[in-house]
Amino acid sequence: MYQVIARKYRPKSFAELIGQEHVRTTLENALSQSRIAHGYIFSGQRGTGKTTVARIVARCLNCEQGPTISPCGVCASCRDISGGNPIDVIEIDAASNRGINEMRELRESVRFRPARDRYKIFIIDEAHQITNEAFNALLKTLEEPPEWVVFMMCTTESHKIPNTIASRCQQFSFRSVDYGQLLEHIRGICGKENIAAEEEALSVITLAGEGSVRDSLSALDQAIACCGDRLEAAEVRRLLGRFSMQTLEQVTAALLEGNANRMLEIVQELEHSGQNLQHFCRELCRFFRNLLVTRVGGAETRLVAASSNERARLGEMAAKFSEEDLTRYLHLILELFQGLQVSLQPRMHLELGLVRLVHAGRLQGVEELIAQMRSGNAPAAPPTPPSSASTPMTSTTSRLTAPAPAAKAAVAPAASVGAAPAAAAAPVGASTGDLRGRLLEWLNERGQTFIADAVEHSIVKEGAGEVEFVTSKEFKMAVQNKDMQKAVDALMKRATKIKLTISDQAPAVAPSQGVDRRAQEDEATTRALSNPEVQRYRDLFPGSEVRAVRNLKETQ
Repeated sequence: MYQVIARKYRPKSFAELIGQEHVRTTLENALSQSRIAHGYIFSGQRGTGKTTVARIVARCLNCEQGPTISPCGVCASCRDISGGNPIDVIEIDAASNRGINEMRELRESVRFRPARDRYKIFIIDEAHQITNEAFNALLKTLEEPPEWVVFMMCTTESHKIPNTIASRCQQFSFRSVDYGQLLEHIRGICGKENIAAEEEALSVITLAGEGSVRDSLSALDQAIACCGDRLEAAEVRRLLGRFSMQTLEQVTAALLEGNANRMLEIVQELEHSGQNLQHFCRELCRFFRNLLVTRVGGAETRLVAASSNERARLGEMAAKFSEEDLTRYLHLILELFQGLQVSLQPRMHLELGLVRLVHAGRLQGVEELIAQMRSGNAPAAPPTPPSSASTPMTSTTSRLTAPAPAAKAAVAPAASVGAAPAAAAAPVGASTGDLRGRLLEWLNERGQTFIADAVEHSIVKEGAGEVEFVTSKEFKMAVQNKDMQKAVDALMKRATKIKLTISDQAPAVAPSQGVDRRAQEDEATTRALSNPEVQRYRDLFPGSEVRAVRNLKETQ
């Protein structure tokens, strides 16, 4: 009967164990010194050798020549454990024997000595699934078991084991197997099985396990069943649902070209070939992670699990991007992958995400933009050197708003040029005239032109605990705006009721006392726009406009 590769080549001694040197060294020393603990917890991801090590320890303890670190393999105990029919080694699947009754039966069986061997060993697999009540029933027995009993608990979720149990056992954490070690192990098995495999095919099979020996060997078994005694990279990738680096490099090529249309074509090709879009996005995440790590650590870094040819190609591709760009791309792709898990329109979701990558590549950092402006090397700026003398900008500040299509800098649509940004709303003193004039000044300073226009066309009357606005119907919404209420409360220095009176005809109002002030504002605007720094900003953002200019001296 055929035996799968994962079982056929399962290690039977510490010498055959793949990786886990820290576990191997500690257990070998304990066996050599006869310092055998009564309880062990083996934790780690699936397929890294937890149950295998438990069986190896059982063989070492019950071998006729033991306890020893090198079991003979020929005695009755070694043969029974290897064959899966041991007398005094009891393997318990905690997933189906997790209740208190099963633990009570185990506790009763502990009292009896082993039938033949030196130790009675209990290997509890998936131990984290045992209920708290069952653990409590086992607690006293685990703390002070008979001298002939050893417990070994294997789990992928050690945090679910109660601290009262964990504190009574020695804990060993199993790590993911290194890519290089696992690749050599699979290459050796292919040699024993007379399988000719391309180097890239072995790399794909190794990566499929993600550090799990059993998963990689299962993938190898599947590849042999599909491809026969010769494994080619293209067929193995197609079988395991992996994507070649050439496919993933199409995305980076489109990014370098800034070609959004090519991104859409890539998604269409994936759809037509029946590829899983979520799997593609997952592979894209791994690819950009490898690019970022290669860009940071170099092509020879051990942090990237890839063949030598793939490392060289990753190094060439990573050199074309900056660390900041790769970080931004990886962050966006991770968000895209997360969204694809719940998307009802995966193709549309992927298309949008890839187009966003293209747009993200066109962004320019604020720090870089400011540095270019200060050095006089802004992309669209004239070669006018920045003025070192004091300019009108020391007393005025302008706010430029750039249209979104023309702006390339990663900044907000409105940016302030000058030493001081617009101050927060603060009450204006009563020295500037009547309430209406003070309202106009307060609102104009804060750019509330829509509401200021309503005040300009209204009669404002200050009464006992209220302010009345007499205006036409077209300014009703502006008077009732919350910003108008905020302005009135700030000027009156208390919560004040606003009374609105609608007039059929526009009321005749006296000219605003802010005429002279407008002339001053026009002069300040002219001085601000003539400043070289403001001109450089406007050249950098074509189509921008000045929304407001404020004289800082008047607010000091």
